[in-house]
Amino acid sequence: MNKLFIFLTILLLTGTSTLVAQDINLHDYYLQIDEAINHSPEYVAKYEIKIGLKRQALNRATTPNEKFQCNYDLYELYKPFISDSAIYFLHQCIAIANQINDQSAAVRCKSLLAIRSANIGMYDEALCILDSINTQGADTLALGTYYEAYNNVYSELCYYTHFENMRQTYLNKAHHYEQLMMQYLSPTSEACFLRRELNAQADGRLDDAMKINDEWLATVEPGSHPYALVALYRYIEYKLQGDSLKMMHWLVESVLTDIKNATMDQGSMWELANELMMRGDIERASRYISFTSDCANRYGSRQRNWQIAPLLTSIAKNYKAKSERTTMQLRVTIAMISVLALLLLGALLFLHRRHKQLTSARNELHQTNSQLASLNEELKTANSQLSEKNAQFSVLNSQLSESNRVKEEYIGRFMSLCSQYIDKLDAYRKMVYKKMKNKELDELFRLSKSTELKETELEELYENFDSVFLNLFPHFVEDFNALLQPEAQVHPKEENRLTTEIRIFALIRLGIEDSSKIAEFLHYSVNTIYNYRARIKNGAIASREQFEQNVKKLGQIQ
Repeated sequence: MNKLFIFLTILLLTGTSTLVAQDINLHDYYLQIDEAINHSPEYVAKYEIKIGLKRQALNRATTPNEKFQCNYDLYELYKPFISDSAIYFLHQCIAIANQINDQSAAVRCKSLLAIRSANIGMYDEALCILDSINTQGADTLALGTYYEAYNNVYSELCYYTHFENMRQTYLNKAHHYEQLMMQYLSPTSEACFLRRELNAQADGRLDDAMKINDEWLATVEPGSHPYALVALYRYIEYKLQGDSLKMMHWLVESVLTDIKNATMDQGSMWELANELMMRGDIERASRYISFTSDCANRYGSRQRNWQIAPLLTSIAKNYKAKSERTTMQLRVTIAMISVLALLLLGALLFLHRRHKQLTSARNELHQTNSQLASLNEELKTANSQLSEKNAQFSVLNSQLSESNRVKEEYIGRFMSLCSQYIDKLDAYRKMVYKKMKNKELDELFRLSKSTELKETELEELYENFDSVFLNLFPHFVEDFNALLQPEAQVHPKEENRLTTEIRIFALIRLGIEDSSKIAEFLHYSVNTIYNYRARIKNGAIASREQFEQNVKKLGQIQ
């Protein structure tokens, strides 16, 4: 895992985070991680039960081979959980391998011990262990593990040394042992996949690196500890490609797998805390780095604490800066609150004084209100009377307005008719004079005997009356028929003309109710007018007695 942290640190130093502002909702990811952290004690307890069962199997083992296998299984269980325990069980494996004279097992276990020592920062011890190993008679797997251990130690020494000439020496040795390791280990082993992918990334062959990761991913079981490592490197692949969405998916996948497997040697959580800090989410980064720091302390790795320390320092600086800003804001807030408190005190004193004045004024107002109440009662009575009179005046005004409108219209038309009749009389005088002058006495006798002139003038009079009336009451015919039953309704044959029946009730609408006056105007007998009125009223929808009153209201100004 330390090889991983070397590469991650290089990424952080040579580039900025590619997690930019995109439409990526990380909230669900954080909820899953927070829930997993809350259940972490349960995962740890479950893992410890698994270790306990293996310890029981060790206690039951009788043969050296059984004991060796149980000790090796316990080493595998403790490898991501507690470093000291993993080292202890490797020592047990080495002792048993020496006891049964299994050179390959002894070489492999010593090499694994060197890797564990290097991973927790014990480089001298790792080199001493490797230098003491006699590889004679070791099988291919043991030799591959032996060269892997050398590659691991020199890779980390290359990264952590401060001397440039020594860095190159360590780099050359790491490359040398890597080539030997690749010759002996299976191409599908974790170590080979890891080195091949790192080399492709270092050479800028990102497509090849992703293909290697795809092959590696196909060999691990989802949800297992190796799966978390592959997922973490897959996150790095997408990060190098600048795919923010996929990189965060695989980083969270690695984090959740580590937590659920009770892994104490965590790399993904450390990287997630880095991402969050670079995004400015200091509080969440602090929570996550605190969790992984507690795990590292339980694991017992000095190297992991060295890697976490810079991030903790950075978070502490950010917290300090945030705290200073908060303190300054708090001071400003306190100052503002103090000023507001003084203003409030002044306002309270002012209000107290005003309250006294208002109390005095309220007493005076109470007395005044009592007087006003009695006056209001009197005013209400007067207003009621005025309202009744206003209603009466409103009706009278409406009637007067309508009467004035009718009078104005009829006076105007009357003056026009008078003028026309004067002109007609003058024309008639001239015609009589002319005929008398010409001795046309027979013609004059014939004209004076004929009723044609009268009928013509009556027809013109009725036409003028109809025109003026319909101009004043354009909807009178429709409204009049609305008062009658369908079979009793009267419809004029000509447009803008009235029938005799409608003309009778038009005169009633104008206020001429006397049948004799209506008969005189229409040149009918009084009985005829009475019969017309009676027949129309018999067809009324409402009360027969109220019919003429209803007619008088047609077209009335509201």
